[in-house]
Amino acid sequence: MTSVSISELKKNPASVLSAAGSYPIAIKSREKTKGYLIGSDLFEKMIVYIEDAEDIKAVEKADLSKGTDFEEFARELGI
Repeated sequence: MTSVSISELKKNPASVLSAAGSYPIAIKSREKTKGYLIGSDLFEKMIVYIEDAEDIKAVEKADLSKGTDFEEFARELGI
């Protein structure tokens, strides 16, 4: 994983952001990781993954034996 110091981030944030792309960048201060910076591509992929995982969990948890109407089922899932 790539890392940069807080000082480097302050000097040229645009460069650090463009380097992030699809990989996280550790932000360090005195050799300790203080946080992570991720580019928009990775952030959007993470959001899609999380939403998909939540949808799968909701479907697995749903009681489909009732024969619920699809529209009602979709409302329960919030979709």
